[in-house]
Amino acid sequence: MNSSIFIGLTVPFLGTALGAACVFLMKDRMGRQVERALTGFASGVMVAASVWSLLVPAMDQSEGMGRLAFVPAFIGFWAGIIFLLLLDSCIPHLHMNTDKAEGPKSKLARTTMMVLAVTLHNIPEGMAVGVVYAAFKAGNSGISAGAALALSLGIAIQNFPEGAIISMPLAAEGRSKKKSFIYGVLSGAVEPIFGFITILAVGFIVPAMPYLLSFAAGAMLYVVVEELIPEMSEGEHSNIGVVMFAVGFTCMMALDVALG
Repeated sequence: MNSSIFIGLTVPFLGTALGAACVFLMKDRMGRQVERALTGFASGVMVAASVWSLLVPAMDQSEGMGRLAFVPAFIGFWAGIIFLLLLDSCIPHLHMNTDKAEGPKSKLARTTMMVLAVTLHNIPEGMAVGVVYAAFKAGNSGISAGAALALSLGIAIQNFPEGAIISMPLAAEGRSKKKSFIYGVLSGAVEPIFGFITILAVGFIVPAMPYLLSFAAGAMLYVVVEELIPEMSEGEHSNIGVVMFAVGFTCMMALDVALG
C-alpha cells in the first residue's frame, strides 16, 4: 500500500480523534445550537460526497450502457440502503438526546450503545473512502488521486464534529475526560478498518465498481436521513442546521471539483 492510500485511509480517523479531543479543551457540555450546527454541517458534507464523489462517478463509469447508465447506480444505491437498514435493525444502539434504544433489546450499557450508534454510521464512510481509493489504485476507473483525497478530507471534516458530539456528552454524563476521549476515538476506528478491507479486495471490486460506489452513497444517505437530519431538526425551531447543511454541502462540492 503506497503512502497516498495510507494517508487517505487515516485522515478521516484523525478527524474523529481531533474532534473527540475537544473534551479536554471545553469545560461544559456542547450547546444545543452548536450540536445542531455541527450535525447540519456533517449532513451537508455527506450528501455532497454521496453525489459528487460516488453517484456521479458511478454513472460516468457506466456510460457505455447508454440510457441505462443509471442502472448500476440504482441497484448499488438500494443495496446500500438495505444494508444499513439491516444493520440498524440488528445492532442495539442509542442516538444522542434520546433514552429509547433502537435495534434488538439489550443489556448493554448506555455508553456502549451511544458509541455503537456513531460506529454504525461510520461504516459506510469507511467503505466510501476504501472504494474510491480502490478505484484509484486500479488506475482504469477515471478517479484521480485528487478526487480520492477530496473525499477523504471531506469525511475527515465532518468527522471532527462527530468526535466532539460523542465525547463531550459522555463527559457531561459523568465519564472521565480520558474515557470519553477514548470512546470518541474508538467510534471512528471502524473507518480505516473497513477502508483497508476494501483495498485488500480490490481485485474483486473493480468489475463492480459502479455498484460499490453507489452502494456506499446509499449507505451514507441512509445515515443522513435516518439519523442526522432528525437530530438537527428536533426540539425548538432553528434555521442554524439548514444553514450549516448548505455550508457543508458547498464545501464538499468545492473540494471535490477543485481536487478532482
